[in-house]
Amino acid sequence: MRAAFIILIGIHTSIHLLGFFSAFNIVNTPDQQVISKLSGVLFLVAFLLFGVTLVHFSKRLKYWWVWSLVTITISQILIFNHWSTTKYNTLINLLLLLVSCIAFANYRFKQKVQQERKALFSKISVEKPSIVSTSSITELPIAVQKWLQYSGIIGKKDCATVFLTQELRLKLQPTQTSWYVGTAEQYFTTQSPAFHWTTNIQLNSLLNVVGRDQFKNGKGRLLIRLLSLFALAKVSDTAKINQATLQRYLAEIVWFPSAAISSYISWQHIDDFTAKATMEYNNTKGTGTFYFNEDGSFQKFVALRYKDNKDLQTTQWTVSAIKNEKRNGVYIPTECNASWKLNNKEWTWLQLKITNIEYDF
Repeated sequence: MRAAFIILIGIHTSIHLLGFFSAFNIVNTPDQQVISKLSGVLFLVAFLLFGVTLVHFSKRLKYWWVWSLVTITISQILIFNHWSTTKYNTLINLLLLLVSCIAFANYRFKQKVQQERKALFSKISVEKPSIVSTSSITELPIAVQKWLQYSGIIGKKDCATVFLTQELRLKLQPTQTSWYVGTAEQYFTTQSPAFHWTTNIQLNSLLNVVGRDQFKNGKGRLLIRLLSLFALAKVSDTAKINQATLQRYLAEIVWFPSAAISSYISWQHIDDFTAKATMEYNNTKGTGTFYFNEDGSFQKFVALRYKDNKDLQTTQWTVSAIKNEKRNGVYIPTECNASWKLNNKEWTWLQLKITNIEYDF
C-alpha cells in the first residue's frame, strides 16, 4: 500500500513538471497558451517540493508532512487557476492532505507521550536503593514470601524504575474471531507508584489505533485514537478509571516483584498459595487476589474491576501467566493472558509477550 501511494504521488509530481514545460513551450499541451510564465515557475517549484516530500516520505523522516502541506498549498492554488484541465488532481491532493494530517496527528501524539514520560520521571529521588532481604519479607503471607524467594529478588536492589516492551494480540469484542496485533511500551516508577503505557495496534492494512494508558498520583488517564487523529476513547480522573488503573498497576508488579514490599500495598493471608493485596495511594484504593503455584511462581491475579467508565458494576478481571522466564536475574511471567468474565464465561481479550525488560534503566 505504501509503494502504491508513492507511485501515485510520483505521477502527480510529474504532472506539475508538464505544467512548467507547457508554460515555456518546451512541450506542446492543449492548454499551453493559458499557462503564464509565473504559473510555470510555480509548477516547477511544486514539482521540486513534491520531490522533496517523496524522498522524506520514502525514508520515513519525521517532518515529511511539513513539506507536504506547503507543497499541497502551492499545487492547489495552481489547480484553482487552471481548473478546467487540472481539477481532478484535487483528489490526489486531498488524499495527500489526509495522509499528511494523520502523520501530523501521530507526531503530536508522540510529542505528548514524550512530555508525559518526562513528567513521570521528574520527581524520582536519587536516594540509595535498599536491598531486599529475607527479614524485609517475614511479615508477608507465606504465599507472597515463596513468590519473592522464587523470583530471585532476595539480595538484589529494590528497583525504582522499569521499562518494558510487549507484543500484543487482542480482541475488541467477544464476537470477534480474529486477533489484532500490536506492540506496546511501558514505563513504571515504584517510589511513587505510576505507569505510562503506549500501544500501536494494526486493525488492517490501512487502519491503526494508538493508545495511552496512564496511572500517576493515584489518577488514571486513558486515550485511544484511530489513525492518531480521531478520538475513540478519552477519559481521565474519575473514580472508576482511577481504581481500574491502580488495579492494573497492582497486577503488573509481577514484572517487578520488589514492589510487593512497598508501603502502599498491604497483604492478607488466604492460604499457602493465595494472598489478597490492597493498594491505596493518594485517596485511590483497589484490591486483587494473587494465586501462586507450588514452586512459588505466579499463576494468576483476579480482581473485580470496572471494564468501562460507563459500567455500573465491576466485572471479574483475570491476568494469567502462560510462561515464566528469568529476565535480568528475576523470574517473571513473560507471557500472559487477560480475560473478563462475561455472562459466566471467560472472554480472553488479550495475549501479551514481554520482549524486553530493564530495571533502573
